[in-house]
Amino acid sequence: MVIAIGFEGSANKLGIGIIRNDEVLSNIRRTYITPPGQGFLPKETAIHHRENVLEVLKEAIDKSGVKVEDIDVVCYTKGPGMGAPLNTVAIVARTVSLLWKKPLLGVNHCIGHIEMGRLITGAKNPTVLYVSGGNTQIIAYSRKKYRIFGETIDIAVGNCLDRFARVIKLSNDPSPGYNIEQLAKKGEKYAHLPYCVKGMDVSFSGILTYIEEKIDFLLKQGYSEADLCYSLQETVFAMLVETTERAMAHCGSSEVLIVGGVGCNERLQEMMNQMCIERGSKLFATDERFCIDNGIMIAHAGAEMFKSGTRMKWEDCTITQRFRTDDVDVTWRDD
Repeated sequence: MVIAIGFEGSANKLGIGIIRNDEVLSNIRRTYITPPGQGFLPKETAIHHRENVLEVLKEAIDKSGVKVEDIDVVCYTKGPGMGAPLNTVAIVARTVSLLWKKPLLGVNHCIGHIEMGRLITGAKNPTVLYVSGGNTQIIAYSRKKYRIFGETIDIAVGNCLDRFARVIKLSNDPSPGYNIEQLAKKGEKYAHLPYCVKGMDVSFSGILTYIEEKIDFLLKQGYSEADLCYSLQETVFAMLVETTERAMAHCGSSEVLIVGGVGCNERLQEMMNQMCIERGSKLFATDERFCIDNGIMIAHAGAEMFKSGTRMKWEDCTITQRFRTDDVDVTWRDD
């Protein structure tokens, strides 16, 4: 039996979770929310994490019902992510590791999402669509690595949606992407936007620039803000479904797993599920508890690493803002 605690703080979500042999004991999260029209900057996000981390840690331990001495390993997000928030949470993880005299493991944020998705949904060997504010990748496992078959060549899909939400001054509470999703449900008129699939890769910056520059014109043409949210979602999600299907065909896969914060979007799940039905395949997805950045996914991935014999030297327990998914040796899978 392995009990692991995980610290997540790569962006505006601060999360700490504790897991015992695949059983979620606690999963506490705090989100840094900025005013409408504004994004979150590294310095202010790090301050938010620093001010809240001890309270979240205490709540996670209290809710889990475990004693500190029973914890086997301390896990934290090594990257990718924003430097200042990553470093703030990593320092806390390093400190408690020393105080509690427990081994420390740095976890790849993307791997955390994938392994948590596999645990919660029961997906065996899926083609993974990882979509969040900072990452967009199409991934499949092969020979001890999670291989990236396609990715964004500029900004992430979540970043594209978030930045459009700022243009139309949507609230950031609970998240700009969620509020775009709700407004898009009221959209009725589709505005044609650039469709940027380049081989297995996707590009979102041009779509964002186009809609930003044309928004006044489109509004005068009778498109509502709801119509534009609807149009943006339909376009970028179609791109993601297309590239995911191509990866499935290449790998001979019959499963798709959507992970990451944007993976909560019901319209994306609906479009992906339709593609899966047509291919005789199955879609796996989770809700906001596990899609959105959280500490339990870091705890679970760290526990899997720990059980497979992975250990890290103290001097390697640093952070890196650009920590690619395919840089990780997947020691815990034998298939």
